[in-house]
Amino acid sequence: MKKIAFVLILAFLASFSFAQSFIGIAMPETHVQRWVKDGNQLKAEAIKLGYRADVQWGNAEQAQQNQQIDSFLTQGAKALIVGCINDGVGSAIRSAARDKVVVIAYDRIIPNSKDYDYFITFNNFKVGVLQAQSIERALNLPAATKAAPKNITLFAGSPTDGNAFFFYDGAMSVLNPYIQKGVLKVVGPYPKTSADKANFQRIATENWQAPIAKTRMENLLSNDARSVTLDAVLAPNDTLGRAIIEALKADAKYRGKLPIVTGQDAEYDSIMSIKNGEQYSTVFKDTAKLAEAAILLADQVLKKQRINIPGAVLASGSLRSIGNNGQKTVSAYLLDPILVTKDNIRVPVDAGFYTAAQANQIRR
Repeated sequence: MKKIAFVLILAFLASFSFAQSFIGIAMPETHVQRWVKDGNQLKAEAIKLGYRADVQWGNAEQAQQNQQIDSFLTQGAKALIVGCINDGVGSAIRSAARDKVVVIAYDRIIPNSKDYDYFITFNNFKVGVLQAQSIERALNLPAATKAAPKNITLFAGSPTDGNAFFFYDGAMSVLNPYIQKGVLKVVGPYPKTSADKANFQRIATENWQAPIAKTRMENLLSNDARSVTLDAVLAPNDTLGRAIIEALKADAKYRGKLPIVTGQDAEYDSIMSIKNGEQYSTVFKDTAKLAEAAILLADQVLKKQRINIPGAVLASGSLRSIGNNGQKTVSAYLLDPILVTKDNIRVPVDAGFYTAAQANQIRR
């Protein structure tokens, strides 16, 4: 009986020890709405499991994020959740590995590093597939003809964000067959896949900055797209989608009818834009579930438990490449994204993704 009691005490002490561990949360920026919410949600989930936690945002400056990570290490962090800015984070990750700190890449793979083993994200190839399928459906591309082709221009995310390549390649896996048939015409640069690095760089948007996307759209409207009417714009996320729409609305040609514009992240401003008939679609990635899954992953790794995360699958087969960071293939755990249009606009609302006031505005 004493032996059983002793074992229970040891188990309690071990649990208490882990619960008092510190988790550092390093998010990339605040100019994209979702990263503010993600950081706060990650901290809340860590505290819910009994951990101490702090979150810092890097202001899209990798040197600043590295300083924040170093501060977490100085404070004795046992685990780091890192949404990195670019591969300059490598030195900070090496320091974490030296200190035997668990590092989890959060929704952005940490490029060119041998010093971590875990990545948790959504199926980002599928994100692009869903974006393109919304264009395919809205333009009825299966019925389009070479005699009256539809016109599209292409935007991609930040070239320093590995997810941007998966988003784009997923989208082009749907759109390329229509382009090759001649029923969908690309206005502006056309990288068939992200492997066409020169052309991909021409459509990429450094650090996901909305002003860059807006300026590029304005230039397209004044040049390549001047003599045609665009039917669709492949926009990789909501922040860029709204910036592109701003540029389009300033062109008299589109004041009566905007092209189909995609997005991602189900940001409140974009959901309202969809409701008002401007942006056509977004992809909902329930980041509350992603944050919960990331902290659960950290908890299980720290406790050396078998990894079992409800709603997430370990990438396998061709999807294992999602975990390829250029130096090694890490274990990538994937959650499923959901396409949202005006027809199912309440999906993120019903998931509790917005504040009560925002949810009421969407429901009106």
